[in-house]
Amino acid sequence: MGAADGFTDSGELDGLTVYDTEGEKIGNVGRVYVDDNTGRPDWITVKTGLFGMKESFVPLAGARRVGSDLHISHGKDQVKEAPRVDADAHLSVSEEEELYRHYGLTRNTRGNLGEGSATGGPTTTGTGTGTVGAAGTGAAAGAGAGA
Repeated sequence: MGAADGFTDSGELDGLTVYDTEGEKIGNVGRVYVDDNTGRPDWITVKTGLFGMKESFVPLAGARRVGSDLHISHGKDQVKEAPRVDADAHLSVSEEEELYRHYGLTRNTRGNLGEGSATGGPTTTGTGTGTVGAAGTGAAAGAGAGA
């Protein structure tokens, strides 16, 4: 997914402004989620809404960086209509599957969105980034390993 699209370090996504397929601004990168198996960014959250108070999960598949901007392969409405999942909590299997369905992706069975996954799900790392897992334990909730 994201790893295949050329993102190798979660730090390269920090603070970027996110734009949709039509070039419309959606918000800013909130958290970056990396694949436990590859260590490469796979999903992000985008801070949307008034004052960036909401965060929506967005896959990095098909995304590209242009300067300080990140252009994703999904429309603004699709991002804003994404299932609301608490980015600071452990994600259940049903929440993870709901995100994959929403974006029309196939869930990779290697991992899940929970920290400590025996199957190698993504993990957030560093400031504003982390392992897919529960926040407050050195990792933030994220999305499944490469779809």
